[in-house]
Amino acid sequence: MRSIDINRMIDESKFNRFHGLVLFWCGFIIVFDGYDLVVYGSVVPVLMQAWGLTPIQAGSLGSYALFGMLLGALIFGPLADRIGRKNVILFCIALFSIFTGIIGWAKTPAEFGIYRFMAGLGLGGVMPNTVALMTEYSPKKLKSTLVSIMFSGYSVGGMLSAGLGILLISRFGWEAVFFVGALPLFALPFMVKTLPDSPSFLLAKNQTEKLGEILSKINPEFTPQKDDKYEMVIPKKTGMPVITLFENRRSLSTIMFWISFFMCLLMIYGLNTWLPKLMDKADYPLGSSLMFLFVLNFGAIFGAIFGGWAADRWGSKKVLIAFYLLAAVSLTLLGFKANMVVLFVLVAIAGAATIGTQIIANAYVSQYYPVHMRSTGIGWALGIGRLGAIVGPMMGGILLSLDLPLMQNFIAFAVPGLIAALAIWFVQEKYADMRSTAAAEEQVSPQSKSIDAIAK
Repeated sequence: MRSIDINRMIDESKFNRFHGLVLFWCGFIIVFDGYDLVVYGSVVPVLMQAWGLTPIQAGSLGSYALFGMLLGALIFGPLADRIGRKNVILFCIALFSIFTGIIGWAKTPAEFGIYRFMAGLGLGGVMPNTVALMTEYSPKKLKSTLVSIMFSGYSVGGMLSAGLGILLISRFGWEAVFFVGALPLFALPFMVKTLPDSPSFLLAKNQTEKLGEILSKINPEFTPQKDDKYEMVIPKKTGMPVITLFENRRSLSTIMFWISFFMCLLMIYGLNTWLPKLMDKADYPLGSSLMFLFVLNFGAIFGAIFGGWAADRWGSKKVLIAFYLLAAVSLTLLGFKANMVVLFVLVAIAGAATIGTQIIANAYVSQYYPVHMRSTGIGWALGIGRLGAIVGPMMGGILLSLDLPLMQNFIAFAVPGLIAALAIWFVQEKYADMRSTAAAEEQVSPQSKSIDAIAK
């Protein structure tokens, strides 16, 4: 009888076809997650004109999906720790795809808001679980890099949204860009067959044959045998899942994560909603205004990939602080009306240092907590952060209604970057993935006890 250490086998594995498949599907999911979130910013100037919306009304309408995301992240993050990430991911994809497509038939702002809220539930649930799944299957040395590459799909989705907005809105109306958001439904049958579930969940359900098959793909030199005894460090769960985020001296770091997520998501969703309108108000044509949105998300790809590489090399905390400060500086400089080349460069830097930074933060938080609370940790951080995402569009609407100079509008979005940098500075890394002596005694490696730990 052999004892197979699942954690060690995954951590020490080399990137191969299996990792690539997980990366592909998780990245695919995030592409459409990003598309559905950014698409509102692409259509808001047209909707304001078509439905006669004020900036405050348009900002509030843009927040409906984010209210849904808040609930989705808080509900589906902890739920996945119990019923499996794969089940939750597939359900959330169906949910946000169906209701995004239905938005194309909305006739009133009320209908639009209801459908966006329902889509938001799925969007909020899919993000923490794709982060957790990618993290669990990533080799230890590549965790930040692979999660960052995966989350660069968010920016690809944002670019796709802006690009299709330029091509489709003037020809087919704003409805066309929402119909595109239903396309992931066609990928579900393939994902059911090829997307793996969490190794801890498979162990809990005693699906050892499937687990052995997955491990043989992770490490081609491993050949599963019937009498293999799989081991995985899974601390015993008790009480409310969110309470565990404050145990073992992680309280301060948890609160700081929540503050930084709030501030970063405020910047991201405020800009993705109002950047085209801000530039339109500064006398740039709609096509050029949407191009700014395209460049914002284009810059985020480089920020995420470079930031992920830098985080693996120098540590996530240092990189996050530097990027948040860079966000504050670039947003402040956007307030100066310069030539188009300079503006595009600043917008790209802003995208790299806001959207790209959030992608690095997702990976950082996912690795900070032990595996058994990983979905809960990232789910609650994103859930609390959604409050900032809700405030961002509303704050932008208020700023536009006040008719402030362009400089003051961008400074208002730059200040949260400074606050986020300060919050990350207070994160205590020495308590990351920490287990107390008592908790260590509850850790069980043998398969039968690991199953019991998860079940409880």
